Amino acid sequence: MINAFARFFVALAAGAIFGFGVSVSGMLDPMRVRDFLDVTGHFDPSLAFVLAGAVAVSRVGFLAARRLRRPLFDTMFHLPMRQDIDFALIAGAAIFGIGWGLSGLCPAPAIASLALGLVPSYVFTAMMLAGILIHDHWPQSLNLATKRNNNANARA
Repeated sequence: MINAFARFFVALAAGAIFGFGVSVSGMLDPMRVRDFLDVTGHFDPSLAFVLAGAVAVSRVGFLAARRLRRPLFDTMFHLPMRQDIDFALIAGAAIFGIGWGLSGLCPAPAIASLALGLVPSYVFTAMMLAGILIHDHWPQSLNLATKRNNNANARA
């Protein structure tokens, strides 16, 4: 019971620190992202500095995790096991990049900016949730339809 509460509290604290950092750095403003991507116009490199800081902090965390047998509040580290690059990874990254470039928002800043009451943040978050639901449910129904067709063809 304490481990579940501790994991929840640590996740909540990490999310709050992240949200605060995103807010302080000005990354809730979609124009900063668009200006970062506009390398031939009004280029704003501030996002690169925020990303570099995030990578540095993550690197320290991963180096510390490599020295530990297990996390403080769990029985094991939950790291990705797959390291291959497939079509789904490339397509997902491309879709994410296109959405990020068009809207200037990515998931965490969009959720953090909901508190600001900006309509684009609500629209983005609604579309993001729709995309998550489609991803989680559409392939399953497609697989079921394929199985039904295969079963029907096998009977014929």
